[in-house]
Amino acid sequence: MAARPLSPVPTDPAPAPARRRLRAVMTAIFWGTVVLVLAVSLLGGREDPPATGLGPHAPSASSAATTTVTASSPTAGASPEARPTGKYLPRAAPTRLRIPDIDVDAPFTDLAIAASGELEAPPPDDTNLVGWFADGVSPGERGTSIIAGHVDTKTSAAVFARLSELEKGDRFEVKRADGRKAEFVVDHAESFDKDDFPDKRVYADTDDAQVRLITCAGDYDRKAKDYTENLVVFAHLV
Repeated sequence: MAARPLSPVPTDPAPAPARRRLRAVMTAIFWGTVVLVLAVSLLGGREDPPATGLGPHAPSASSAATTTVTASSPTAGASPEARPTGKYLPRAAPTRLRIPDIDVDAPFTDLAIAASGELEAPPPDDTNLVGWFADGVSPGERGTSIIAGHVDTKTSAAVFARLSELEKGDRFEVKRADGRKAEFVVDHAESFDKDDFPDKRVYADTDDAQVRLITCAGDYDRKAKDYTENLVVFAHLV
């Protein structure tokens, strides 16, 4: 992921179809130009990731809708890619992630794209911190929001150490800067080899509000100083 962030879609009285076409074109350009390689970022903290000087920053404007919309309920057993359009929320930065089933209660930090083209990982020494791709979709907004966290640090387990325990139907919530709570339900979880990470499937834009929780998984490769896989939890707003 390297390049400028998505430019905001104008909020002037342009026809809705035109705004949607513009959003689709911009999304295609963004994801087509930028190789989103979180799959090779260090989300296991046994070794220090490259210093990036990451600091929190205000999220950019979004092209998503600014009202909550409700449509038909998701079809039972449908994959995230096939789910009908559901409700979504206006853009707002996330402030806290709560996943009661695995005892997660963590604040957020903003993540950006490093010079290498990779999504920066959260600071490696904070065991209770998650990050979100702040130039992308915010949790609860229409589209796919990315939330990343370490599975461990050099000294102890970290915030997403138990992420693999989440199952279909489990729920979690994201507190947002606008005072709302966005509640999500888990669709499924999968582990992917970092050398064969399905970028399009994980990061592709969606018509409803979805989230991907991502951390490291698999074996730890001491030579590469990284884990061999990424665990991805797919979830949608309810």
